[in-house]
Amino acid sequence: MLGESGTGLVAVGRLDLATSGLLILTTDTQLANRITDPANAVPRVYLVTVRGEMTATMPGVTVRKRSKRETHLVVELHQGRNREIRKMFATIGHEVTRLKRVSVGGLELGDLEPGQWRELTRDEIRRAFP
Repeated sequence: MLGESGTGLVAVGRLDLATSGLLILTTDTQLANRITDPANAVPRVYLVTVRGEMTATMPGVTVRKRSKRETHLVVELHQGRNREIRKMFATIGHEVTRLKRVSVGGLELGDLEPGQWRELTRDEIRRAFP
């Protein structure tokens, strides 16, 4: 978390109730707008688990592990629409059972556990969102 002094914290993007992972909070509304503006196509990477074995391939989706019971995937999006990943897999008959955002731009969640946070340096922000 880092930003210009003044207003309160704003969330950059959102995570729905059933999604965990990286959420950026800042007071810098210009940074927030730069990250969320679809024209900038800032990549967001998610670890996704779906029910059943997925055999179809999709752009931006990499299979990490597959079994009859479930498939573990890495999904990269460049814009965030509401429940986009859940809807995308539902259309091909796979329920998402786990969804975790692990990176936004060049910023990675790393080993932070749920509820933990850390402040970012200005250099980290410049590198992550050039």
